[in-house]
Amino acid sequence: MQIAEDYSHCEFLIRLPGYCPMPAFRDVIDAPLVVRRVHKPRKEVRKELGIGEDVKLVILNFGGQPAGWNLKEEYLPSGWLCLVCGASDRHELPPNFIKLPKDTYTPDLIAASDCMLGKIGYGTVSEALAYKLPFVFVRRDYFNEEPFLRNMLEYFQGGVEMIRRDLLTGHWKPYLERAMSLKPCYEGGINGGEFAAHVLQETAIGRNYTSDKLSGARRLRDAIVLGYQLQRVPGRDISIPEWYATAENELGRSAGSPTAQMSESNLQMTSWTKDFEILHGDLQGLSDTMAFLKSLADLDAVYDSGKNAEKRQMREHKAAAGLFNWEEDIFVARAPGRLDVMGGIADYSGSLVLQMPIREACHVAVQRNHPSKHRLWKHAIARQNAKGQGPMPVLQIVSYGSELSNRGPTFDMDLSDFMDGGKPISYEKAKEYFSRDPSQKWAAYVAGTILVLMTELGIHFEQSISMLVSSAVPEGKGVSSSASVEVASMSAIAAAHGLSISPRDLALLCQKVENHIVGAPCGVMDQMASACGEANKLLAMVCQPAEIVGLVEIPSHIRVWGIDSGIRHSVGGADYGSVRVGAFMGRKMIKSIASNMLSQSLSCANGTTPDELEDTGIELLESEASLDYLCNLSPHRYEALYAKPLPETMLGEAFLDKHADHGDSVTVIDPKRTYGVTAPAKHPIYENFRVKAFKALLTSAASDEQLSALGELLYQCHYSYSACGLGSDGTDRLVRLVQEMQHGKSYRDEDGTLYGAKITGGGSGGTVCVIGRNSLRSSQHIFEIQQRYKAATGYLPFLFEGSSPGAGNFGYLRIRRRTTLKS
Repeated sequence: MQIAEDYSHCEFLIRLPGYCPMPAFRDVIDAPLVVRRVHKPRKEVRKELGIGEDVKLVILNFGGQPAGWNLKEEYLPSGWLCLVCGASDRHELPPNFIKLPKDTYTPDLIAASDCMLGKIGYGTVSEALAYKLPFVFVRRDYFNEEPFLRNMLEYFQGGVEMIRRDLLTGHWKPYLERAMSLKPCYEGGINGGEFAAHVLQETAIGRNYTSDKLSGARRLRDAIVLGYQLQRVPGRDISIPEWYATAENELGRSAGSPTAQMSESNLQMTSWTKDFEILHGDLQGLSDTMAFLKSLADLDAVYDSGKNAEKRQMREHKAAAGLFNWEEDIFVARAPGRLDVMGGIADYSGSLVLQMPIREACHVAVQRNHPSKHRLWKHAIARQNAKGQGPMPVLQIVSYGSELSNRGPTFDMDLSDFMDGGKPISYEKAKEYFSRDPSQKWAAYVAGTILVLMTELGIHFEQSISMLVSSAVPEGKGVSSSASVEVASMSAIAAAHGLSISPRDLALLCQKVENHIVGAPCGVMDQMASACGEANKLLAMVCQPAEIVGLVEIPSHIRVWGIDSGIRHSVGGADYGSVRVGAFMGRKMIKSIASNMLSQSLSCANGTTPDELEDTGIELLESEASLDYLCNLSPHRYEALYAKPLPETMLGEAFLDKHADHGDSVTVIDPKRTYGVTAPAKHPIYENFRVKAFKALLTSAASDEQLSALGELLYQCHYSYSACGLGSDGTDRLVRLVQEMQHGKSYRDEDGTLYGAKITGGGSGGTVCVIGRNSLRSSQHIFEIQQRYKAATGYLPFLFEGSSPGAGNFGYLRIRRRTTLKS
């Protein structure tokens, strides 16, 4: 309790990578690894030891060896040598073990070795990662930090766990040989000591500050008591509690992985704190949000001082530097992309879907100003002068990332352009407005949110609006980059104007932007996942139209990855739209077939009893004759009554002649086009069943059978996409590579790692979702798939792993620049 009381007075926490989440602290500064410097190069150390470069060298580093522990020559593979740290003077060693003096400088020897065998701890893990040294370790019971250090080693492909019994009995060879196959990949900063010294120095001279924080002895006592839940119980491991895994999206980059890689530039990561104060909201430990705020602080410096010539050369940074009035509040929202784990294109047919918000997100900063105080770009000033009406509300947007695309970096318009005769213009007119210039079409995703708020909620925007959009969600990879932009934009605008909109309602409004202003016929699951999702959970939603049925935990033994095929995906593409049309055509035909069967049943039922009527399935036919969503039709009813009558394909003109319309407000049937019907209609009926089974399996007992069944459902979904015509060579290749890992001869003797894969989202390219065991070997196989795909195609796939909170959980930040900087 005294420790809790003392800690409650801490100004802030300097936190290292691989940290154990510490909910007691709200003011946190993330530091790089603390690593002791190497004094001598590897060759010099080996030369002094008389060991050649061809000899495999392991360093045994336990900080003192157990009494009575007899090391034996056969413990090591043939030709290996072992350096022993901390052995007692009376400890006799075999010839292939070398006793090191007490005053030996260990970092030099670690860097000169090929791998390390020891107990897990911050020092050993940090130095193993820094020197890219594979680390064979044994678990440490009652050491709370161990799970997080293990995760960090696993993420950077640097660790092999050894069973304690094998350590003590000398069964070392397979672990050491396994370690040599690893390729540790940590590239982050290793100057944590200098970093901490710099922070302390800045604090001592008054440059750092502490905001009003929710610290105190009570919360610290709670954290300490709850920490005991991480202690191991003999015979089993306790899973890390959810509440204990929320700091920085459970450890940053991925579920069960460490904070994102550090670098020397992290010295400046906290500089924004002396530029801005947070008046509302919580960073939630999200490093990408910290980086975004840092970019805002840098813009202020660019605008005020004209320094940083490199940034000024970039059009978007030059435009952004003059975007905001630094004396007024700025509102920041964040919305992630999503990985479609199950459900995909069945969303528009009413299916249950399971979506995971990914680590990558879009940030939007919004500021509103009186038109007379708004900083306008020169052409906007000229436009207003030409109208001769004086200062009018203007929307100005800067989009980061235009340098890597064909879109313009800026967009501006008079907000009066959204009005026609005192009312908001139609969505169709807005679609035409944004389509006039292809380089400006992107603005429909951002500015379109304003028109939707005007039209649907009757909001009047009488002040000018400045917006900065910065998205880390890659475009064209099927992870809802557009939805994240829409949700972040509308969230920031709502916050800046004091609008209270629930995450669900906000997602539905954003879907209108996509459907009616952008013109992409997507369902609502993308926006719902971005707005309502939670980190490291699957958002379960029935799309009728958008009923959230809960959040599904991803069990700790299961891991989900997304692997990009490099083939650009777009829900505005012809394939997606035609498959959607085919599904709605199929629904209309099923309703027609059911209606005819119902009429026949009723005509034949004259004179029968009510019980006999019930036996004929009248109620089912009535329901199917008024079918609102294809997914409400069960697979067995589809096979029994509707599979045969449905045509495989149908000309649009023939369908319109017989059925008039297909009942979908966001797609139009081309009379001259032939559409697939059977496959697009069958897919959502079976997909809904698969998603329900997948959800149920996630809560079943952990086993190989569970993983195999989950993987099989993914494979079935993938081939159903292909039957609809939404496959691609790239995604098919990735799925085959997963199957080869799962079933290949060279992997049969190992425990299973990868169990299934499927194309995601709208299909026709984009990302493949992979499910597997949460283990280091699984990560190695994912890495191998990346390399094999690159070897075959020349493209190194982008890997999605990890999760982050949806926009609703993040809320918004209200920040203001510190005026003391100007004095």
